[in-house]
This record gives sequence, structure tokens and C-alpha cells, in this order.
Amino acid sequence: MNKLTIAVSSIFLLGAACPYPLTAQDKPVAGETKEGLLKGKTLTFASWGGILQEGQIAALNDFVAKSGVKLLSDPTFELAKLRSQVQSKNVQWDVVHTSEYDPFIHCGTLLQKLNLSVIDASKLPNGHYSDCGVPALYYGTVNMYSIKKYGDNPPKSWADFFDTEKFPGVRAISGATAPNGGLIELVLLADGVKKEDMFPEDAGPMIDRALNKLRAKRDNFIFWTSGAQQQQIMESGEADMIMSWTGRAMTAVKNGAKYAPVWNDWLVNKDYLAIPAGVKDPAASSALLNAYIGKQAQEIFSEKTSYSPVNVDAQPKVEGVTKDFLTSTPERIKQAYSPNIQYWVKNYKVMNAKWAEYISGY
Repeated sequence: MNKLTIAVSSIFLLGAACPYPLTAQDKPVAGETKEGLLKGKTLTFASWGGILQEGQIAALNDFVAKSGVKLLSDPTFELAKLRSQVQSKNVQWDVVHTSEYDPFIHCGTLLQKLNLSVIDASKLPNGHYSDCGVPALYYGTVNMYSIKKYGDNPPKSWADFFDTEKFPGVRAISGATAPNGGLIELVLLADGVKKEDMFPEDAGPMIDRALNKLRAKRDNFIFWTSGAQQQQIMESGEADMIMSWTGRAMTAVKNGAKYAPVWNDWLVNKDYLAIPAGVKDPAASSALLNAYIGKQAQEIFSEKTSYSPVNVDAQPKVEGVTKDFLTSTPERIKQAYSPNIQYWVKNYKVMNAKWAEYISGY
């Protein structure tokens, strides 16, 4: 077992096993594509744009060349759009990049179950996949702080991020419509709640406590709703601290943003690639997933983005700023904080309702 297997397996939540058995003959191999397999066909891949999607498309170049498929890239994925497509029976996307909750909450409704007779999941860490998705990437959310503002006394924790008296200044946090269980946990930790006390049977009071803390500091916050906005905020210096995805943080620093990360308790994120329910050619969509999780594809993706690969055999060659933001090193693994995804999936309805009320009120 290599270091990447050990490191990634130690922190990432495992999905449920997929119900489809591998066939005895013609088993798929992750990353391998037959010549001309999809000649004359078109697939549309919906993701989140920016450096993330650029890296994903680059990782699929070999798949496109070998299969003969025409691959379209749509950077405007939203769950509401997916729901509209599925309900109208007019599905335009063939593969989608979802949140860490969607493959569990919408499996069998908006997303269809995977068929592992055509997808080789053997190189995913400890079988990390759900019934309705394979991992899209491993990455993190970090506190990026202004070196100019706090260079002599930098923040060291999420408690410092939320302490606007000790560290005065503007904060930028998620204002996306999708609820963020990880953010709720970080607020509660900063408020002195022990992790073992954070997940009661009734999730409502704890969620209220966290969101009320954010409401109380409303004058200190600005909000982003996309990765592009995160990057823009850092490059313009609009916020003194920002909760940012590691890939966007890396790109901003590469572009000259004078910010540095706080790695203590960086928040582990796990998104998925999934196939919409009602897609016109499930086998073609599955072929794309199988190509994406291959060793070479994941090396290319990681080298382009700094996001950690999902194939345990991948060994990306990264240097400089890209290497600095890679989250799969032993050092970073030790500093990671993994949110309780199972708890938030179980309590998704109440979290979603309270988050929507919070977002509509600022």
C-alpha cells in the first residue's frame, strides 16, 4: 500500500458499496478506453468552471482522442438546473460534478445508480464511492489571510477567523444556496463546542447556534457564491480573511495575491461525479467516469489544479505553489478536519431549511 493510499484512506469518508458486481469477462480498467468506442457521440460534462474544470477537461483529453467522442464542457452546474432537466425529461448533461451530499440524498431520483460492470472502482481509496457517484477530487477549504494585514500576527485557527475583535477586518464566507455542514461545524468549534457534543439527535438547536453566531457578525462578512468570486476577492484584496477552496487559493497566489493559508484544521471536502437520471446514453457516461478515475488522468488533473488525485496509484509531479497547496501529503493529513457528512445527510432537510432562511436574510 503506497503513502497516498494510507494518507487519503485515513481521512476520507467511505461511501456505501455499489450493488453491481463485476462481471467475469471483459472487466473494465480505470483509465483505459477502447479506440473509437464513442465515435460520433457527444457528451456534455457539467462542473463548476475555472481551474477545476480546466483540469478536469485536460484529464479527459486522452479519453476524447481514443474514444472519438465530442466532449462539451458546461461550467454552470446547479442542482436546481439538474432537477429541472430530470423532471422535464429533457436531460442535457451526461456527467455532473455534484456536492458531497447529492449522491446520497438524490440517489435514484436525480442521479442514477452506477453500474460497476463498466466502471473500475478498484483504484479508489478503500472503495470510496457511493451508489450514485465516484469521487471527483480531494481538496480542502482553508482560511486564506492577507499577509499585508496580518503579516506580523497571523491567525492560527478557525477561532481566529471568527474572532473579529482580536483580528479585526473583513471576512469572506460562503453565501451559496447549498447548505454547508462543514462551515456549521467550524463555527461551533470556534464557539467552544466539543466535537463529541456537536451531533445531537435533534440537529436544529446546534444549527441555530452556529447560524446565529454568523448573523451576529454580519457587518464583518462579505459573501461569495462561486470559486471565481473567491479568487477575485483575494486578487483584489477585498477581504482580509477568506474561507477558500484550495485550488482557487492556489490560483490566486499564483496570480500575485498576497495571501497565505492557515492549515490547522483545514476542512476536508469530497465532491462526486455522477450520472443524471434519464441520461440518454448511460454507458457512454459511465465510460467517461471510468476514464476520469484512471491513474494518468488523475495525475494530469492534480498537476493542473493542485487538487489531490482520487486514484491511489497516481503520482502527480507538482512543484512550487501547486505543491504547497496539495492536500494529500502526510503533513496535511495530520492537520485535516473531516466534517460528519453522514450526520448532515441524515439531517439534510432541517439543515437546508435553516440555511435557506439564513441566506435569504443577509
